[in-house]
Amino acid sequence: MKRDVLVSSLTKVSKPSSNGSKDLLWRLEHLEAQMQKLSRLVREHAEDMDRLVRIVAEDREAIRQQLLRKHHAQVRARKHLRDTESKVGFDS
Repeated sequence: MKRDVLVSSLTKVSKPSSNGSKDLLWRLEHLEAQMQKLSRLVREHAEDMDRLVRIVAEDREAIRQQLLRKHHAQVRARKHLRDTESKVGFDS
């Protein structure tokens, strides 16, 4: 399908000559090579983006866990402080 479309579009552009068919084939092969390279680059870019998204998600989760641990430590410290203050209040 792609080759038929490319060949038909290139035949309209190229001049008929003995060298024309060789030129046409070279152009067609060159375009196919470019399409393969572009497809490979697009695929690699998508894979890189997927990796980046995973890295950001992992970093975000690690930061969230650190903040959660810090918050729990603060809650425990406040609770301990309240317990200590309430015991001191009963002793006096």
